[in-house]
Amino acid sequence: MSETLSAIELEQKVIDILKTIYDPEIPVNIYDLGLIYDIKITEQNEVVILMTLTAPTCPVAGGLPIEVEQTVKQIPEISSAKVLLTFDPPWDPSLLTEEAKLILGML
Repeated sequence: MSETLSAIELEQKVIDILKTIYDPEIPVNIYDLGLIYDIKITEQNEVVILMTLTAPTCPVAGGLPIEVEQTVKQIPEISSAKVLLTFDPPWDPSLLTEEAKLILGML
């Protein structure tokens, strides 16, 4: 068995660690909130995450992307992490996972 993780396994590790980061105003992690639009991992294990916020005026706009980068960099196999922030398309509640909808009483 190879000691290196497959791309799928590494992406799952990234998703798992993203699920430990919570929006400070909503009791749901940023992945289940639908704030993560895309995760790309290069052959050199560099991670680029495309994410949004619930609103452009979100009070954590300056800090949350930095927290995401720092948290993902904690994965030993990751060589670097970069977050790109976008508001296109804008976030809306339809992006919530079923689990998030359940937690927020929307089901």
